Amino acid sequence: MAKSEAEARPSSPCAPFPFSRAMAFGLGVLRLAPEDFWSMTPRELQAAAEGVYGRAAGPPSRATLDALMRDFPDGAQDG
Repeated sequence: MAKSEAEARPSSPCAPFPFSRAMAFGLGVLRLAPEDFWSMTPRELQAAAEGVYGRAAGPPSRATLDALMRDFPDGAQDG
């Protein structure tokens, strides 16, 4: 029995590229012409986004995580 197309394709651990969000940013926020947007690489688009929004915050340090876990323990009930 032949495999379906979905079964034959290897699964990918990566999410698909968010074209709708990228187009909204490139065409709407940056107001790029379509030919300029489509000639950009994903890294160039990311650099432009960092120029507008700043760099994304990294993960919290271990000390910050420990403090948060101490201040907000699992299972805590309000009042």
